[in-house]
Amino acid sequence: MKNLRNLFGITMMMALYMLMVQPAIAKVTPDTVVIKVSTVCDMCAETIEKAMAYEKGVISTKVDAKKQLATIIYNPKKTNELKIKKAINMAGYDADDMKADKRAFDRLDECCKIDRNEIH
Repeated sequence: MKNLRNLFGITMMMALYMLMVQPAIAKVTPDTVVIKVSTVCDMCAETIEKAMAYEKGVISTKVDAKKQLATIIYNPKKTNELKIKKAINMAGYDADDMKADKRAFDRLDECCKIDRNEIH
């Protein structure tokens, strides 16, 4: 009988805890951003997708090298569009009007380097 009372007490405590904590665990609606990137080939797309995998808050990335567009789904509580663009820049690529980091650009394979005078 004592064990049954203890089990009931523990169950009630857990139920109350879940009722109190549940509102604090609110679902965050992900945001999507489409960024024009300076991709030349599929290897460029892979490089950006790989870099985004390490970016905190990025949920998924799809880069279309031919259209030069990166579609990124992210958690707005953990990152934002500016941070995402900076991460693309640090991978060696232009992101919208933000130019690639020079050192990162210089490390890219020759086939991935666009003409810096060319407007994409």
